[in-house]
Amino acid sequence: MTSTLRRRPAQRRSVERVERMLDECALLLDEVGYDALTTKEVARRAEVPIGTFYQFFHDKQGLVRALARRNLEAFLQRIIELIPAADLGHWTDLVDLAIDEFVDMKRTTPGFAVVDFGEVLGAPGDGGKRSLDETQENNVVVAERLRTLSMELLDAPVGPGLDRALLVAVEATDAVLKLAFRADPAGDPELIAECKQLVRRYLADHLP
Repeated sequence: MTSTLRRRPAQRRSVERVERMLDECALLLDEVGYDALTTKEVARRAEVPIGTFYQFFHDKQGLVRALARRNLEAFLQRIIELIPAADLGHWTDLVDLAIDEFVDMKRTTPGFAVVDFGEVLGAPGDGGKRSLDETQENNVVVAERLRTLSMELLDAPVGPGLDRALLVAVEATDAVLKLAFRADPAGDPELIAECKQLVRRYLADHLP
């Protein structure tokens, strides 16, 4: 996976600055949207010199790509932390858990409604379909990470069949949840339920 940073922060102070810039980027996305987001305003609100911004990020797209990557890591970590207490009886429960966590982050995580870990929901043609990685489409990256998690948690069969099935499931989930949040800013509950049912039924042919 291509790095989203021009250089990685080594010192604690640099790590904190990068995190502040990502935090302010997320808040500004909610306030003004992707098109109106500027590197200058992010740096100002994060209280770092604009030169410091460009030490770590190439441009606005690089910043947003880093935010999308952070969102994905946070999503996966939340699932891992919730599983021990979730009392999952079947792999379908994991599907529900993952979709519920995505919906919760969509509702509560700053900037996630604009840039989750997928497409930048801005103007058409802005290149957002590769906000996670410059060389792969977002859903391919997400499916690969979920494949690793599935193998660890479910002892799922390894092979191209599972890889393809997870990619199709991610694409379908992405499309239906986008529809759910277009229908209702908080996420239409009936469409979210339909999304869960769709993914469960589809993956039933590929998971034990």
